[in-house]
Amino acid sequence: MDPFTILRSTAAALPWSNVDTDMIIRVERCVRTLRAEMGRWAFEMARFDSAGRDDPEFPLNQEKFRGAQILVAGENFGCGSSREMAVWAIAGMGFRCVIAPSFGDIFYNNCFQNGVLAIRLPRSAVDGMLAALAAAPAPVELTVDLPAQTLAAPDGEMHAFEIDALRKKALLEGLDAIGVTLEREPAIAAWQERDRARRPWVWR
Repeated sequence: MDPFTILRSTAAALPWSNVDTDMIIRVERCVRTLRAEMGRWAFEMARFDSAGRDDPEFPLNQEKFRGAQILVAGENFGCGSSREMAVWAIAGMGFRCVIAPSFGDIFYNNCFQNGVLAIRLPRSAVDGMLAALAAAPAPVELTVDLPAQTLAAPDGEMHAFEIDALRKKALLEGLDAIGVTLEREPAIAAWQERDRARRPWVWR
């Protein structure tokens, strides 16, 4: 995974609550769709009209949100099923950070496993950002500083956010779960050597 340190990017607003993982990526797309193609089908039920064209009523189809790497969303984002493909789809659209008042627990955990920073902020702060992004006539840039655990809002206000120390380290160093485990490879090898001496029959 690419390390996540300081992200300066335009932000997109999706002012909907209870967006579930089925809305993010339909279950049919989880069967034979390559991970690299998941972003193409993200939010497909709302993003496209019956002819497969961009639906102008879908918030993320606004021109000012194109290319954004930060998504600001309503409460309980990513609720529903446990499908990890929902995070793949979000990442496939180019988002590296999702900000919301609350998340579905499994979706929240899956974000960190896939290099996406999920930030919980008070609803009043998120609502303010959603309103500012909606009202702005042009793209608005936010700055997410992971080392400092701060977010600079469109009005210049700084918001501090919490993150588990191990998850923070993994994002900063671009490590997935396997990468984190391999950091302990010398200790693992030493334990295996001791266990071979203690229980040789297990290693035959």
